[in-house]
Amino acid sequence: MQYNPGWNNSSVNLLHVRAVGPSDTLHYVWSSIGAPTVLLVASASRSSTLRINWTQLLSPAPAGAIWIDPPGSVVYSTAVVFTKVFEYSEAKTLEELFYPTYDLSDFSWDSINRTLNHTALTAELTGIPATGPSGSFSNGSLAFRVTAYEANGRDGPLPSLLHTADSSKVEFVLAGVAPRGNSSRFALEVATVEETGVVQKLRSARSIDDEYTPTIFETLSLVAQSQNGSSALSFLQWKATAYGSQTPRREDSIQCRSHGLQAANWTLPVSGIVHAYFGEGVGSTYTISAINISFGGEDGKVYQEKRYLSWSALLGFGQPPEDTFSPLVISIMAVALGTPMVMLLLGSCVVLFVQRKRYSEYEPIN
Repeated sequence: MQYNPGWNNSSVNLLHVRAVGPSDTLHYVWSSIGAPTVLLVASASRSSTLRINWTQLLSPAPAGAIWIDPPGSVVYSTAVVFTKVFEYSEAKTLEELFYPTYDLSDFSWDSINRTLNHTALTAELTGIPATGPSGSFSNGSLAFRVTAYEANGRDGPLPSLLHTADSSKVEFVLAGVAPRGNSSRFALEVATVEETGVVQKLRSARSIDDEYTPTIFETLSLVAQSQNGSSALSFLQWKATAYGSQTPRREDSIQCRSHGLQAANWTLPVSGIVHAYFGEGVGSTYTISAINISFGGEDGKVYQEKRYLSWSALLGFGQPPEDTFSPLVISIMAVALGTPMVMLLLGSCVVLFVQRKRYSEYEPIN
């Protein structure tokens, strides 16, 4: 993990996470230059490196300021941009009342370097509105917590996401932000940038096994795949829940919903590293998709009471991880289904034995 590689000024944030495999390299580039963004690049070279022209990157025309060397080693690249946070509540007419939007490209962000942990492979990007309606943030903040992984495993805290060594986790956190309504709910807008010929699809997987995330039976994945094939290139995956506590428990669960993945017909908010890497072709050579993820129950009271909201998602390359039935659940199912079958077989044997014995006591007539 490198903070602002090749640049000594901490007034901007760029975190480079580099993972080297047997024959390839995965690059994750997180930045708050503009809207918070992560750039994902897969290279077929173990020695590929991130190059940055800082003067150009911080100029009004950053196109071409970020590249991977050697350029020919790049096999796939994409970007995920966290663009806006909406706050809304339902009026008595069942219509939604929206408050002024929090545009994340207008936030002021603390230095990632203060929270960078090279041992735990974690970092935190914390911000407040630089201008506009910042009264709600007088005692609060918005944050994106980043975690990289060195091996396959499962997170301990809820929602206990299953992860691989190829993936990273991002946690969206609202802490102490004063709601502007009596039953405010929040929604996070997430945009993706893909090359032409790559399409985004929203998948939903349901399972009766909720051992690791109690009462949550749905996992959603935003998967990028080629139009000419079914293989997944990258993904953003999350459980259909958020939590209202720093130490989440089942009772702290907040309902999480996804609203309409669609091709974005608006201009992507200012994101320095997106334009620096993809150039001016964003929106023409490259396609933009967007999805809104909302948090809040039917009455929106959970955040009102606790003033805390956290939502976790996994992002990475290839197919998203899939949960299988755990040994505990398999054992329970085996007992639950097997016991009645054993009792039925034993009962049938006893009935047949009793019938046979009863008729054998009589002499046949004629």
